[in-house]
Amino acid sequence: MKKSWNARKLFEQGYNCAQAVFCAFCEDEGIDLKTGLKLSSSFGGGMGRLREVCGAVSGMFMAAGIKYGYDSVDDKQAKASHYKLIQELAEKFKEQNGSIICRDLLGLNKQKDGYVPEDRTKEYYKKRPCVELVECAAGILEEYIEECKNKKKQG
Repeated sequence: MKKSWNARKLFEQGYNCAQAVFCAFCEDEGIDLKTGLKLSSSFGGGMGRLREVCGAVSGMFMAAGIKYGYDSVDDKQAKASHYKLIQELAEKFKEQNGSIICRDLLGLNKQKDGYVPEDRTKEYYKKRPCVELVECAAGILEEYIEECKNKKKQG
């Protein structure tokens, strides 16, 4: 099943943008759904509805970290390589959507909306591009993973 479709379905079930993207990749990395949901729960709405970095982007970064991240403070090359990847993923998202900042993507002129999330109604889905952003972020990472697999196969 495509990760972008899976992320979309998770969002449509009511999970936040970060949870939807991150958890679309969790099973492949040996992370159970409940743990993945809890780990990514703080990043929805641009980090707890602060409208900062888009939750879908944060979820994409978290999934990239689980798959390709570094774990040694002494491995400066691995750290630099990982940051390069994160910047490339961010740039690709920005190219497709104009920004990685939640409030910009939603066209909001205030920094935060309060801490109470809106109900997910038909009107919500009509006025918010979030479901498409979730699908986009998961698709960007999915494409990168496929490129890596193909490079490995080639040699």
